Amino acid sequence: MPCRFPPHSLPPPSSSSDDDVDLEQLVNDMNSSMDSVYSTQADTALLLNNGHAHRRHTPPLLPSSPSRERLRQSQPMHIQAVRCLQEEQHLRPASLPAIPNPFPELCSPAGSPILSFLPQTSIVKVWSEDGAGKVVEIPADMTARDVCQLLVYKSHCLDDNAWTLVEHHPILGLERCLEDHELVVQVQASMSSDSKFLFRKNYAKYEFFRNPLNFFPEQMVAWCQESDGSIPQSQLLQNFLNSSSCPEIQGYVHVKEPGRKSWKKLYMFLRRSGLYYSTKGTSKEPRHLQLLSDLEDSNIFTVITGKKLHNAPTDYQFCIKPSKARSDCKEVKMLCAEDEQSRTCWMTAFRLLKYGIVLYQSYNGPHQRKSNLSPFSAPVRSVSENSLVAMDFSGRTGRVIDNPVEAQSAALEEGQTWRKRGQRMNVLGSPSPLHPSSLNTVIHRTQVWFHGRIMREEAHKMIMQQGQVDGLFLLRDSQSNPKAFVLTLCHHQKIKHFQILPCEEDGQVFFSLDDGATKFTDLIHLVEFYQLNRGVLPCKLKHPCTAVAL
Repeated sequence: MPCRFPPHSLPPPSSSSDDDVDLEQLVNDMNSSMDSVYSTQADTALLLNNGHAHRRHTPPLLPSSPSRERLRQSQPMHIQAVRCLQEEQHLRPASLPAIPNPFPELCSPAGSPILSFLPQTSIVKVWSEDGAGKVVEIPADMTARDVCQLLVYKSHCLDDNAWTLVEHHPILGLERCLEDHELVVQVQASMSSDSKFLFRKNYAKYEFFRNPLNFFPEQMVAWCQESDGSIPQSQLLQNFLNSSSCPEIQGYVHVKEPGRKSWKKLYMFLRRSGLYYSTKGTSKEPRHLQLLSDLEDSNIFTVITGKKLHNAPTDYQFCIKPSKARSDCKEVKMLCAEDEQSRTCWMTAFRLLKYGIVLYQSYNGPHQRKSNLSPFSAPVRSVSENSLVAMDFSGRTGRVIDNPVEAQSAALEEGQTWRKRGQRMNVLGSPSPLHPSSLNTVIHRTQVWFHGRIMREEAHKMIMQQGQVDGLFLLRDSQSNPKAFVLTLCHHQKIKHFQILPCEEDGQVFFSLDDGATKFTDLIHLVEFYQLNRGVLPCKLKHPCTAVAL
């Protein structure tokens, strides 16, 4: 018969039974084990926290004194679950190893390949001729050519590879055209706060590749003097582009003395190693040569303030400015040439000797990329002499007119055809709400080559800024005759003015450059005619002097 006990009592432990467990010894063993675990975790946390100890509340051990109440076999042990969870959460970050991040490139900007792939951008403000400005955000590796294409695309104007960025310093009165390969952000970093970029055309930027003999007079090129001017045109440029050759430009130049307004006339030599002056006449012996400026860390600028400010002997000033000098006039070497051709020769040779073959690559690049037009470029309409010839379409098929006398006669006949077309418009009426005569007097104002009521000096300035190349022209209102107009044309680096007079015949107003020998109904017909035919002009009209508003 089984033995029954009271509901709340346990039998006393007996040491003689094999099934009984000594719970007191078991609790002591558990306490000692927990003590060792807590001490180990505390040491580990101390090391992981760089020696900074954190206080932790160690749970009290179970009493092991023999005087306490003996635990019974069926008595449950009370464990504080909340306290254990808090201890585990507090110790887990220090005791357990960290889980590695599977995407470290998204969290570490220092060595991130994704963030390093993104180009750094900068803000650049560009100004136009009318004083308007445009702010563009460009990457750090964007060249001046790319910025010009971007502005051409945004301004919806024709990209004929003549647009350029101009580094303008108003306080110093200096400016220069950036080379197409130069990085705009780097140039902007070396500019002062008052300096700015201008956006304009420069037809003479690469004109020396087309007509090098016009830029390098024989008396200024050393090897031309030694060979009696027998070096061909192609060999002249090859000597400049070939880094192994030693071309030399020489001649007299006025040099401004530092800190004074006086100028001294010296004989100069421009070589790949720098610009030198002779201390003894025209001698080029090494002991007589002194270095004035190097080419590597300097840029050449045009002085636009006039000769009165610096008391210059002539109007053809230029200077050499170190690239790192922002607004320090002491480091600027002021120079003055005898004439415009000499100044152009010095400045062009400086660019060729400094950049060499890179200039030719920039010049030849747009011609090689005709098949792969960039998204910022527009179709180019060529008006060169080689692509425009006199044609006769009177027969069934057209033919090229080779005889100059016949070509001139055909040009005059074409001018009379335009005149008859204008007369037919008077007879039949015009589709425009304006009267034909009034329309002909205002239609030219929409053209890029017409600049309204500007002074002669302003016209000179615009022609010089956009490059004094043959065929560069603009039209403006006449200051002396309110009904007449003036054609300003550049030829052989000289600016000439031709008056366009109105003449009336049978109630119709015409415009003529040659006292009525060739008449045109409007100025657009006149410009188109002289783009095809030289007529009474020294050269054909090739490059319109334009001013684009950004």
